[in-house]
Amino acid sequence: MLANPRRWLPLFAVVTVLAPGGVWAGPADAGKPPLPDDARGWLQRIHSAANTGNYRGTMVFSAGGAISSSRVWHFSVGDQTFEKIEALDGRQQTVVRHNDDVHTLWPQAKLAVIEKREAVFGRQATPQSVDPRALEQYRFRREADSRVAGRDAVVFVLEPRDELRFAQRLWADQASGLLLRADVLGALSNVALAAPVIESASFSEVEIGIRPQPRAVTDAVRALDGYKVLRPSHQRTRLDDEGWTLARAVAGFQLIGCLKRPVPTGGDGSRPDDKLALQAVFSDGLAHVSVFIEPFDLARHKRELISANGAMHMLTVRRQDYWITAVGDAPPAALRALAASIERKR
Repeated sequence: MLANPRRWLPLFAVVTVLAPGGVWAGPADAGKPPLPDDARGWLQRIHSAANTGNYRGTMVFSAGGAISSSRVWHFSVGDQTFEKIEALDGRQQTVVRHNDDVHTLWPQAKLAVIEKREAVFGRQATPQSVDPRALEQYRFRREADSRVAGRDAVVFVLEPRDELRFAQRLWADQASGLLLRADVLGALSNVALAAPVIESASFSEVEIGIRPQPRAVTDAVRALDGYKVLRPSHQRTRLDDEGWTLARAVAGFQLIGCLKRPVPTGGDGSRPDDKLALQAVFSDGLAHVSVFIEPFDLARHKRELISANGAMHMLTVRRQDYWITAVGDAPPAALRALAASIERKR
């Protein structure tokens, strides 16, 4: 799905599914292959367009009653990938990625955070692709074609097979396969009514198949004079190596990564705590959930809660001497199940 503002602007981590870049595709109509006629073909086309295409545009996000917009760029040159996202509303923030190097800049605060891509789960600057294995958990249904940002789009719905995920309506560009719009749908309150849209992200304007302009991305991080530069430490690990185990599977969700990372105490991640959190990342091919585990701290961990903003939900719970936080674009039932699936080894 397309990320909401908090996943495009890195306030917390979920998961990234960006793949290495490809080559310039040229004009969208050049040698255009026939359109897929099956679900897997469309999802593979969306996946390829998101990761190897060349495009730039303006995205508009709506979640939790708030609307914001960002300018995005994505270029692929050989095996090089260049991405940038620039917030157009509120606090100035720019996220730049060149291959595995990710820079997050706060110009007003003169702060730069530099991390490796593997540590920046979910902080992508471009439309998210959809893993074709999502079809194991979602039914694919075509709807009438439409238009988004002046472009012809194929519209389809991914309907969940259980209550652990949200339905999504997606608009894919007919010419390139790029995801132009995504609506996350809530549960039906009345069978006679359409499912409510709880979150939406859409291009308001977009150019696809343009010639790559890498310097439009990299110039943003060439000169950091006067910036305070932070390089948070992250370490890949495994649950078993940290004394935890995946005690039970949660239908459709696979453990796809595990990290040890500093516990941020500032909204911009600028004041990391001296404590480390363990982050386990799960995905069903469309939705993504991170489960964070850290030592319980009475001064910081006040109460258990469940909160929501659009499709993004967060659950916190104490388990003996540990504080568990599950966060992701999934219903509370999925967060509860994933948080409970990880147990301390005896």
